[in-house]
Amino acid sequence: MSHQRAIMNWSGGKDSALALYHSLRSERWAIQSLLTSVNDQHERVSMHGVRVDLLEAQANRLGLPLQLLRLPGNVSMEAYDTRMHQALQLVRQQEVTHSIFGDIFLEDLRQYRETQLSRVNLIGEFPLWQRNTTELIHEFVDLGFRAVLVCVNEKQLNAEFVGRELDLDLLKDLPKSVDPCGENGEYHSFVYDGPIFSNPVGFSRGEIVRRTYTLSGGTDCHTDDADRSWDTGFWYQDLIFQE
Repeated sequence: MSHQRAIMNWSGGKDSALALYHSLRSERWAIQSLLTSVNDQHERVSMHGVRVDLLEAQANRLGLPLQLLRLPGNVSMEAYDTRMHQALQLVRQQEVTHSIFGDIFLEDLRQYRETQLSRVNLIGEFPLWQRNTTELIHEFVDLGFRAVLVCVNEKQLNAEFVGRELDLDLLKDLPKSVDPCGENGEYHSFVYDGPIFSNPVGFSRGEIVRRTYTLSGGTDCHTDDADRSWDTGFWYQDLIFQE
């Protein structure tokens, strides 16, 4: 059976890690690279706030090339779409046919992605699509993945959650209104170990900071959130890479 060439849309968080895990175990895919959008001004993963050197350490331990989509601090949707289109054109030139995402149930986001992909004749693949999010997060933990919460939306979670390990104790403490996988943007995570890593990514916890966003028609968010407008505050746990 021949493998189809695909890229993994990589945020560095739990959903993309679990989607990559299933994709690597499948006989369908030959994963060519990880594609991540980063804030070019701050050298951090957009929305997640994770430093690029930690992202590079993840890619190194996954044994996959990293392709960065660099975005200015506050980019309009028009400019974002243009830059993403250019990045996908380069991907298509590498004879890649599919683009893999960790989305679970946001229909409008999936439609947006598929529309963008169709412009360059790429096909979207969603290995976690419509799976139960409680089952997914338990699978993530049971498989041995390790992650820490790096960003929480203060409208849904207080600052005490940022920086915590994503484990069963945290899941018990999540309010009932919060999706277990944070699929509605309640939290973002950084995965530092798991069955697809050659060895853990070392880091220490830095400062915790609060940032606010009031966006309309523009964003500096990660691609998972590129079609949304925020009017809220977020708590971030800074992580510092350690060899």
